[in-house]
Amino acid sequence: MTITNITKPPSGRGSTAPVLELRGIDKQFGAVQALHQVNLNLYAGEIHALMGQNGAGKSTLIKVLTGVYPADAGEIRLKGQPIRPTSTLHAQHLGISTVYQEVNLCTNLSVAENIFAGRYPRRGALGGWSIDWARMHQEARDLLKRLNLDIDVTQPLSNYSVAVQQMVAIARGLNISAQVLILDEPTSSLDDDEVARLFGVLRQLRDQGMAIVFITHFLDQMYALCDHITVLRNGELVGEYPAAELGHSALIAAMVGHELGASLSATPAAQQTTESAAEWLTARGLARAGCIKPLDLSLRRGEVVGIGGLLGSGRTELARLLFGLDRSDAGDISLGGQPVRMDSPATAIKLGLGLCPEDRKAEGIIAELSVRENIALALQARQGLWPFISRARQTEMAQHYVKALGIKTTDIDTPIGQLSGGNQQKAMLARWLATQPKLLILDEPTRGIDVAAKQEIMNEILSLAKQGMAVLFISSEMSEVVRVADRIVVMRDHAKVGELPAGSSDHAVYALIAEHA
Repeated sequence: MTITNITKPPSGRGSTAPVLELRGIDKQFGAVQALHQVNLNLYAGEIHALMGQNGAGKSTLIKVLTGVYPADAGEIRLKGQPIRPTSTLHAQHLGISTVYQEVNLCTNLSVAENIFAGRYPRRGALGGWSIDWARMHQEARDLLKRLNLDIDVTQPLSNYSVAVQQMVAIARGLNISAQVLILDEPTSSLDDDEVARLFGVLRQLRDQGMAIVFITHFLDQMYALCDHITVLRNGELVGEYPAAELGHSALIAAMVGHELGASLSATPAAQQTTESAAEWLTARGLARAGCIKPLDLSLRRGEVVGIGGLLGSGRTELARLLFGLDRSDAGDISLGGQPVRMDSPATAIKLGLGLCPEDRKAEGIIAELSVRENIALALQARQGLWPFISRARQTEMAQHYVKALGIKTTDIDTPIGQLSGGNQQKAMLARWLATQPKLLILDEPTRGIDVAAKQEIMNEILSLAKQGMAVLFISSEMSEVVRVADRIVVMRDHAKVGELPAGSSDHAVYALIAEHA
């Protein structure tokens, strides 16, 4: 996502003392030093970016600040007074509210219930046990209006998209009388209009004197919004900088510890090798009522086909149809010229397809299982319950991909839920590479991943295509799509509206979308 025509906000550091200070924070997990002597200064009326690669310590620092983990050493001061949050609820009572990257809401409850969970307004002067439903619904509507979101707050949250759920999580954070608001990747599921609305709200909160911590991997968004930047690397403080004085290249160098290498090749992997190759996957008239209007799609071996479109255009729904997660109402699919019935993921896996889903937490990882076990899952599923993949084979496979993809983990038997989001994503990619698929469907594979890890994954995609794998690449970052795709299938309103060749600009994609408005 790119935010343009934004005036740089003024620095909010007019006060003599920060509203929040972290000094010399240490945190260790076993033999791993996750944080070492980390400092953070946050001032009222300021939006402060916390930047770093996946595994740099950003999430650990936030969890120490919000009482999820106790600090091993160091001090936290709020308005000059020492505090030691013992839980997220305690942190909220102190005035520190957090919206985490992964939306942790109860989708079976209503929108209003999610916003006010644990703080339901009560009837009666003394606040009895009866919930004041009318008041709660009205206050929820008023709160969402601040985010320019007009939805039925009495409906279950599950009725709404991931993007709307993210906005509800943010509304819940704003509902708390917070002095400090922490946003961990709040825009990862939002389109450009929703990002712009959110940024408007954050600027209002900043101007009202709130101190805001903003964590993101979207550099353009960070520069458009933030006043100051703190950079972490390998659990240590690199430095604190005024955003206006730290350029893109210098920021990336601070995050990775060196100048970033050459950018991705401008020539997609298959551009010159697949134009005359036979189609491997062919879909004709593929459709599902309410999800996808009839469309045609083809992929060749060694080709990267990008799916361009705005949030809600039907990109994920198409991926689910191709992988058998949903069944089509009409149309045909052929693989290698032979008709197939993609009636389940198990069938898709046996036919040589793999899918890295958009929501890695809900549909990808099994957090309690180890990195080794998560990587072995798809191969075991393809083979069936028997023969069972031996632990030695699992270990060999996991060690290979941990090294090949640069997965940062203390041990392959570490629960995958303890890894950073970017390393979880790499492990999901390893899971499917272990099956040696003929077609790999990647739905938002770089979401929530730092710039260096993002380049590693993008380069891996091009490498896989050069080796003959077909790749269907879906991303909200249109610049990523145009950089790696040999062809771009453009979607709008659950329909295919056209195709663009390699070398097309992201502006060309947006223009085609607008043409079919």
